[in-house]
Amino acid sequence: MTTTTDHLRARAADTFWLRLAAAALPLLMIAPAFWNGYPLLQWDTGGYLARWYEGYLVPSRSTVFGLYLHYGEGFGFWINLAVQSLATLWLLQLTLRVLGLMQTFRFVAISLLLILSTALPWLASMLLTDIFAGLSILSLFLLVVGGQRISVLEKISLFVFTAFAAATHSATLGVLLGLCVAGWMARPFVGRRLPVAGLAQASLTIVVGGVMLVSANHALSGKWAWTPGGYGVAFGRMMQDGIVARFLNDHCPREKFKLCPYRNELPATADEFLWGKSMFNTLGRFEGMNDEMGYIVVQSLADYPAWQAGAALRAMGQQFLHVATGEGTNGWIPHTRGIIERYIPAQAAPMRAARQQNWGLDFGTINWLHVPVALTSMLALVVLLGHALARRRLDDLTLLAATVTLALLGNAFICAVISGPHDRYGARMVWVATFVVLMALARRFGDDTPVDETSAAA
Repeated sequence: MTTTTDHLRARAADTFWLRLAAAALPLLMIAPAFWNGYPLLQWDTGGYLARWYEGYLVPSRSTVFGLYLHYGEGFGFWINLAVQSLATLWLLQLTLRVLGLMQTFRFVAISLLLILSTALPWLASMLLTDIFAGLSILSLFLLVVGGQRISVLEKISLFVFTAFAAATHSATLGVLLGLCVAGWMARPFVGRRLPVAGLAQASLTIVVGGVMLVSANHALSGKWAWTPGGYGVAFGRMMQDGIVARFLNDHCPREKFKLCPYRNELPATADEFLWGKSMFNTLGRFEGMNDEMGYIVVQSLADYPAWQAGAALRAMGQQFLHVATGEGTNGWIPHTRGIIERYIPAQAAPMRAARQQNWGLDFGTINWLHVPVALTSMLALVVLLGHALARRRLDDLTLLAATVTLALLGNAFICAVISGPHDRYGARMVWVATFVVLMALARRFGDDTPVDETSAAA
């Protein structure tokens, strides 16, 4: 009797501590913001915040995400971080549950490992679209394969979340669209593993996300238009690769471009050209240069196809190695500071007092851990997928591994080819690979049976 009582007490104590840990996870997920004393900001944050107040469209700044931030202003944006934290944990546990791996201890352990070893809590603590890039991969996957394992309310929630994520950034929408296309192409080979209903629902989120974005653009600017800026960003990447200088040297003797007088003075990087003090400002920025940049982008693709292809492949390969946490998250954010001080003065004092605005953030030590974990996770993901395919095993974890692998490839292609390699683009997605690897390890060393496992040969 005593032994049984002691055993029950021990189990009750373990359950208590697990529940306590689970309850603390939402706070731990945004611990960087608490430590900072204010939500983390980035150079791009100001552009999103200003959409509500300025009433016109600017390149690469989603009005949907701008509205999302606007409705959190009255709460010092902490409500936005709460949404991001809870959405992250919801999708982590729902993924574990759908794959038959959900146990309280496992959920807590995996969440803590992601918090400690990846960029995830820094993304959840930031007022930026990046957190939704990785989460949308999980939500799209669950919408496709969830079937009877998720409730109607969960399906609706996943649908709305995925559509919103698609509307927050064109690159995210592009990756999700690519995954849907890949799903339809793969369905004849995998059959019921990718249900038609699930693929249809997932594909519809892309449509709804596009409608959501165009509607928000019209509501704030009066224009039925997509968010501008694609040509300008691509132009910057081509300029960085030397293609623009070559084009101008070849064409300026017989064609009159605004950039011809500056063809020997072009900045070394796209960021310096687009966002620094360059001739881009002198020539009218996007409004004055968009037509010319668009023409040069399209014409240079025709003029130098081999060069463009080689530059694109190099950029894509480099993007896989750019996975460090914290790019752009430092004290040098004058535009965002200016937007907050001008339009949201009540937030100016707490924003200025944060560690970030006093140069108190240093990601050097953090990245000694984050970068090796990210690179190892991507390698392990490929090994995991290759091993499963070699054994002709096609369970949901294999499908998730394939989905994340394709998402990483699509993200590297879209971001690197259009904008050039950046750590920020890699860090916002690669934590999902770590999550998949942790689930595979949990299954390997646990006593779980794969959910609905089928043979690819069948």
